[in-house]
Amino acid sequence: MSGSLPMAVDGRNLTHRYGKFTAVDDVTLQVRPGETMGLLGPNGAGKTTVVRMLTTLTPVQHGELRIFGLDARDRTVDIRSNIGYVPQQLSIEPALTGRQNVAWFARLYGVPRSQRSERVDEALDAMELLDVADRPAGTYSGGMVRRLEVAQALVNRPSLLVLDEPTVGLDPIARDRVWAQVLKMQALFGMTVLLTTHYMEEADALCDRVALMHHGTLRAVGTPATLKSTVSPSATLEDVFRHYASSDLSSQAEASESFREIRSSRKVASRVG
Repeated sequence: MSGSLPMAVDGRNLTHRYGKFTAVDDVTLQVRPGETMGLLGPNGAGKTTVVRMLTTLTPVQHGELRIFGLDARDRTVDIRSNIGYVPQQLSIEPALTGRQNVAWFARLYGVPRSQRSERVDEALDAMELLDVADRPAGTYSGGMVRRLEVAQALVNRPSLLVLDEPTVGLDPIARDRVWAQVLKMQALFGMTVLLTTHYMEEADALCDRVALMHHGTLRAVGTPATLKSTVSPSATLEDVFRHYASSDLSSQAEASESFREIRSSRKVASRVG
């Protein structure tokens, strides 16, 4: 059935430079409709730059990128209306209630006024937050905050859900709870999910396929089982990660991408806020 649909993500020969530093170098990546794809790699590998291109927050400089057949260069508004995005950085307003935070995103996503209340409750209920929806978000635990951010990303019923380190800093129980709800919503609505994570066991359990990046290039793409078998019969996904990212990271690459990401995220936060 999905064979008749365009690729959820179809990126070809993507290259992005910050001055003389190449953050993404000739990356070709395809994500099939309905699958869960993990984008893995050490800090400074270029993952966040790729994510920002997929979400149209960073323009495509070189190469081609289509999201469900829509050109990322000239269909940004249409693409954003079909994407849910949970960034690494905090995206809630602590002084607002959980319900108000999700309602704000419903307005940003252009959910019709007549459907907003229902959609907000649906997203909160999906993340098991309906019973605390009218509490200030600043009183939530770390796991609850992350689930609230996922609820914000789900309120427009996206075709593509992009999660950038969604469970970083959470304890194992909170991580499991976030993923249980994301998978429930994926099964219900047939969403495509693209995630970045440093938890290899998380990627192994959740992802249909993973793509490994290092120094801005794509080193390997495949199912966790296939990639593990190429390293050794008893290999873990962490062994695969080490195999493809074993060389020392360039301090220049790590520093350059980190600085660019922080500066870019602050600019985005100031525009949205």
